[in-house]
Amino acid sequence: MKRVILIVLDSVGAGELPDAALYGDEGANTLGNIVKARGLDVPNMLSLGLGHISAVGLAPDPQARGGFGRMAEKSPGKDTTTGHWELAGIRLEQAFPTFPDGFPVEFIARFEQMIGTRTLGNIAASGTTIINQLGDEHVKTGYPIVYTSADSVFQIAAHVDVIPLDRLYEICEIARGMLTGPLGVGRVIARPFAGKRNGAYARTPERRDFSLTPIGETILDVLKAKGLDTIGVGKIEDIFAHRGLTDSDHAEGNAECMASMINFLKTDFDGLLFVNLVDFDMHHGHRRDVEHYAQALETFDRQLPDVLALLGKDDLLLISADHGCDPTFRGTDHTREYVPLLAYGRWMNKVIDLGTRATFADVAATVADYFGAPERFDATTFLNQIMEGKT
Repeated sequence: MKRVILIVLDSVGAGELPDAALYGDEGANTLGNIVKARGLDVPNMLSLGLGHISAVGLAPDPQARGGFGRMAEKSPGKDTTTGHWELAGIRLEQAFPTFPDGFPVEFIARFEQMIGTRTLGNIAASGTTIINQLGDEHVKTGYPIVYTSADSVFQIAAHVDVIPLDRLYEICEIARGMLTGPLGVGRVIARPFAGKRNGAYARTPERRDFSLTPIGETILDVLKAKGLDTIGVGKIEDIFAHRGLTDSDHAEGNAECMASMINFLKTDFDGLLFVNLVDFDMHHGHRRDVEHYAQALETFDRQLPDVLALLGKDDLLLISADHGCDPTFRGTDHTREYVPLLAYGRWMNKVIDLGTRATFADVAATVADYFGAPERFDATTFLNQIMEGKT
């Protein structure tokens, strides 16, 4: 049995990329700025080499065992789909489109015709804010709320007692089918909410993402074709449009995703376990909540020994991220950053510098290499480095 566990700490960046100024993100450093603003107690990640990444600003553990480094995003953009796709081997030549002034009125008119109802909103807004601005009108009229953000998303919010979940998901699927070409946003997102009045509405956990189908072959496709297991936890199935997976658990939030990952690790499988931990981004990064972001990182760190204890002698653990979302930064957008890279196997008896990787796709190349697949996704494997000392 041979397994790779790839954990994506959603939005946990590690310092501005060289082109950050093009995105207005000079000075962003999710981990480093949290450490400066509040401090961070993460001894287990330090034991894997996190403190050896200088941009993080934590004292290195002299007894660390594991590989450490940072990875640059080669694709333009800084959204969830772009980051995960690149980790899986796909690099974009052009960023997904964004609509800071809302979607074209002609498109909204066609969309309303397709779903048989008018809509509200069509602006760039915070999801928690807009449902408490337009929620009462939505409940009165039954019109779904459409909005976007700085990300490449088309979001549809609806009260669970006004538009049932199945119908909300159906409306999102209609939007997904229409949003192609120049309007081809990375994700259409269903945003159900509940509550009694403006100011008291809150989103419920039944969010669903409807992503574009990956534009090329991913490591999931490669491993599945080889007859290996490919398991997604959290929103992985949504990000890859359910393609390339042999099993999936659409767990909601860090706690459920950690529990699901641990349950899978207690089973026998051969292949890749791909996990997204969304709370860092969704609940803390976008809300610029430094304290709770730090607490979430510390909670993950306390749970990490449970993961390490379940690793077999041939298992490889990779921990990284998909973009930044610096909670100390201005605005509420993602931030264009390097992401950390930690690699650990039970055979590792020293700390290994994996350097600065030119693309997130080095992860896909390394996973392919580990399972003996020839694909390298125009990237560079670091397998030889992390296998140092294994007999």
